[in-house]
Amino acid sequence: MIELAGIIVLGIIAQWMAWRLKLPAILPLIIIGLLVGPFSTLYTVDGSKLIEPVWNGSSGLFPGEMIYYIVSLSISIILFEGGLTLKRSELSNVGPVISKLITLGSVVTFFGAGIASHYIFGLSWPISFLFSSLIIVTGPTVITPILRNIPLRKEVSAVLKWEGILIDPIGALVAVLVYEFISIEAGAGFTKTALIAFGEIILFGISFGFTFAHALGFAIKKKWIPHYLLNVVTLSMVLLVFVGSDIFAHESGLLAVVVMGMVLGNIDLPNIKELLYFKESLSVLLISFLFILLAANINLDDLLLVYNEKTAMLFGAVVILIRPLGVFLSSRGSSLKFNERFFISWVGPRGIVAAGIASLFGSKLVAAGEPGAEYITPLVFVVVLGTVLLNATTARIVAKWSKVYLDRSDGILIVGASKTSQLIAQYLQENERHVVIMDNNEINIRKAADRGLDAFKGNIFSDTITDNIELNDVGYLLAFTGNEEINDFALAKFKNNFGENGTFRLMHADEKGNDLSGKTDQLFSCEDDFASFEEVSFKYPKVNEVHFETLDQYKKLMEICSSDSDMAPIFIKDLDGTLHMLHQINLEGVENLKGYALVYIGKPDIH
Repeated sequence: MIELAGIIVLGIIAQWMAWRLKLPAILPLIIIGLLVGPFSTLYTVDGSKLIEPVWNGSSGLFPGEMIYYIVSLSISIILFEGGLTLKRSELSNVGPVISKLITLGSVVTFFGAGIASHYIFGLSWPISFLFSSLIIVTGPTVITPILRNIPLRKEVSAVLKWEGILIDPIGALVAVLVYEFISIEAGAGFTKTALIAFGEIILFGISFGFTFAHALGFAIKKKWIPHYLLNVVTLSMVLLVFVGSDIFAHESGLLAVVVMGMVLGNIDLPNIKELLYFKESLSVLLISFLFILLAANINLDDLLLVYNEKTAMLFGAVVILIRPLGVFLSSRGSSLKFNERFFISWVGPRGIVAAGIASLFGSKLVAAGEPGAEYITPLVFVVVLGTVLLNATTARIVAKWSKVYLDRSDGILIVGASKTSQLIAQYLQENERHVVIMDNNEINIRKAADRGLDAFKGNIFSDTITDNIELNDVGYLLAFTGNEEINDFALAKFKNNFGENGTFRLMHADEKGNDLSGKTDQLFSCEDDFASFEEVSFKYPKVNEVHFETLDQYKKLMEICSSDSDMAPIFIKDLDGTLHMLHQINLEGVENLKGYALVYIGKPDIH
């Protein structure tokens, strides 16, 4: 009981440490697992592990093959959650570079790492290709913490983000298929019987996943499942599919849940977001428990097995040769520059799916007596830990050296996707500024996206907003909602993350008409609050520019705007096209204002 509770407590501590230090959670999880597992034999009195996952006759948590059942069920839930995130629409819209990375890049890694491990370690071809299939995946859980504090060009961060999201289920599927083939081949050799058994695995895995996904989707649409039972019914269905498929075709369960997740994720379901949030929370708990358990299950002899120059050679081949080859082939002919392709090729940390499946498959194959299977788990763990450590410590340095690092963050985050926000964002985008709109209202986000704006649904009270690596170049924060508390909260919470160059909010209703010249966070004029902006935008949904050449002309324009409720000034545009907040620019003493313009929302003609 103490050991089980200790694993959960240590797992949550590791998750907190990762959040605090802005590191991938897998790093402290595996390190803690190794410290209480194989490394603890070096400092305990009797040379035993502090946590022994497998019962050895005198101590241990799980007897017999129980640990494999627990790991299998946990991995099935994690893979199902990964499958839910794979959308056909996203796959078709992410661009040719990302599409090639998750296809051609995966092929290069699969064959390149397989050949390297075969000739460096002398492993059999099946085991070599199982290893290579396991290190295909990167994953958002390891990419995001590394990149979220490195301001990069949007194209570079988008490539790395979408590769991590999309390649998780694809890599898992490849690894499952290779393992199924090895399992069949180990028992029957390369015979007709083996091929038939492999075909049964594919058939039952896909059939179970596809059928039960549509059955669950149908039940949800028909509202046969009450809302409060939706998550637990889905969880039980995942376990049912995993076990049921495995009964009909041994080892087909993982394939079934991956397919089920992919199919269910592409069905238009009303509660898919809530389902995904629940699975993400469950996955965090499972991952925290699982990876300490798996790392603790490794023996010191397993680590000594790969403690040699061959491991360094294989790691170097993966990082220095295979990853860059896959990236440069996938990005050939794209708009990415050489330095951007180089940086993308450098950042390729392997993630949670790789380590989890490696432990499961490696343990099962060792138990089955497959030659060379004892190398799978320690080799994959070395690649995972090595790439995460390497990228976490060098990504910022390499970004600056390769000149993909943004010295100044000029992107703009607008909190609130109202009609006025969309008009302003569209104007800023037309003036070559990267603008992102965030709102909790899905309808407003959809309208903003229809305008061609970069918009996403997000809760201002959530900590996960800072994990969005596409906000890395944001240096301006504009709080533009009808709720004064939310505007103030947005500035207070995200000032350090997104307010490098300035944080601004709409005036409060009780501030209207007051002299706000001393307030540095004032957004736009002191005459217009949210209600007046929305009223003007409803009547005249257009951002206009009117030029002036003298200070007197400017003052006259501002007097007109102040007296006319159908006009709301927002910016001053100078001769170079730079936009300034009204209260941040002082035009007194400027002799020649030719080329300057007042930017406002409202009727197009000023008289």
